[in-house]
Amino acid sequence: MELTLLGTGEPAGLPRPDCPCARCAAATGAEARAATALLVDGTLLLDLTPGPAFAAARAGQSLSGVRQVLLSHPHDGPALEVPVGLPAPVRVPDRQELALISGHRVRAMALDSPGTGYQVTGPGGERLLYLPPGTALAGAGAGEAGRHIPSYDMVLLDVLGRPDALARLRAAGSVGPATDVLAVHLGHDGVPGPELHRRLAAAGARAVPDGTTLSVGAYHAVPDVPRRTLVLGGARSGKSVEAERRLAAFPGVVYVATSGSRDGDPEWGDRVAEHRDRRPASWRTEETCDLVPLLAADGPPLLIDCLSLWLTHVMDEVEAWDDTLWTKGGADRLKERVGALTEAVRGTRRRIVAVSNEVGSGVVPATPAGRRFRDELGRLNAAFAAECEHVLLTVGGIATPLR
Repeated sequence: MELTLLGTGEPAGLPRPDCPCARCAAATGAEARAATALLVDGTLLLDLTPGPAFAAARAGQSLSGVRQVLLSHPHDGPALEVPVGLPAPVRVPDRQELALISGHRVRAMALDSPGTGYQVTGPGGERLLYLPPGTALAGAGAGEAGRHIPSYDMVLLDVLGRPDALARLRAAGSVGPATDVLAVHLGHDGVPGPELHRRLAAAGARAVPDGTTLSVGAYHAVPDVPRRTLVLGGARSGKSVEAERRLAAFPGVVYVATSGSRDGDPEWGDRVAEHRDRRPASWRTEETCDLVPLLAADGPPLLIDCLSLWLTHVMDEVEAWDDTLWTKGGADRLKERVGALTEAVRGTRRRIVAVSNEVGSGVVPATPAGRRFRDELGRLNAAFAAECEHVLLTVGGIATPLR
């Protein structure tokens, strides 16, 4: 089954007409995107992009063989243009199935937001799923009438806007390691250029330029999602948001909060609540600094936020703040604890994303205890990073890969 993406953008396209923002200014060349539309084997058209006949011609395709045009969502972009000779666009009612003369079967999938998703099965049995912008399949990963959603060779959806939709498909087993996940409906609220592709790769997805033709079910090297990631950054740099974003498309994440609670500190309570409200409802939270058993156990991905608070807890336990006790064994006990943690990171089979503060670039602390914490956090960050495939530094909300 051959698929040509006549457009890969949001309904209004990218750049938006007369918009002066930085995102639109960066949307040039292959990053400029018309409204998403899919041409399947030259016979089935899913959604319409402005100037569809010209878009098809630029991709080396023709619309002359199209026998069915299906719409998936309320259209709020430029007026739809239906070229002469094309069938009138229709929307298939939820859960109904069309059998086309070409041998394709199309099933309308119920969604949790207005619109219709389409499951397309080719004559050879290849299967793709296409979801409109801002939607996920209805239900928590089960198909109609209690049946499981089938596995797909290719999935096209709003990865940036609804990463939880991809997480649900993974939880149901419908998206596996070999599924080609394509981000579509890319638009104004996304990210430009290389950052877009880096962020999608972290979710196990990719984006392609308008006009790209792909073979559904053909082997494609899916993005290699790193198993261990460390996100560094200063205060309010966006490091926690970046860490959460990297796991938003995966199901069953365990959020490991090393902060604990602080009675009588409402400002700290507000910080904790802000983090909790950002997390998907499907995530589970564990408040603990006992990280080694979690890393040793099998299970879903871990998001550890953060290592600097873990270090504070451990330095309390080894009495590192007292100069005399520090020199009489505290330093050695801390070294053992850090070694045990990094050993657990090296051997873990779980996907982990950890957050830590980068404090070595600021003002030198005025007290010996402050300088000790700064130095030990720097050593911990370096030791942890040595065990990670991917290390990021966030500055001003922008994540820069260091490895």
